[in-house]
Amino acid sequence: MRPTQALNGGGAPNWKVGHWIGNWGQFGGAKQKGIIDYGIAANRQNPMSGAFNDAIFNTFRRTKGQIFYWVPPMVAAYYLMEWATERNHYLQSKHGRAEFGDEE
Repeated sequence: MRPTQALNGGGAPNWKVGHWIGNWGQFGGAKQKGIIDYGIAANRQNPMSGAFNDAIFNTFRRTKGQIFYWVPPMVAAYYLMEWATERNHYLQSKHGRAEFGDEE
């Protein structure tokens, strides 16, 4: 007496017992006939159609959403650099050396 496919484990194909149709979701039945599928090859498509237009509006949208995250630090860094440059020029001038020259 031969074991049935259910008693044989059920997961692996056993061609001696019968036709194995596969695990759940992976049924290996016969191919269907009469189904026509049309498509176009990837090298025949136009992959850059609308890319320039989308890039302009997408860049604007993303910049508008992020502007308050990077503008305030940039403004603060600009004013800090201006202050540091002016302070350095003053300390290297005749009046700055006279005022702070003995502190080093």
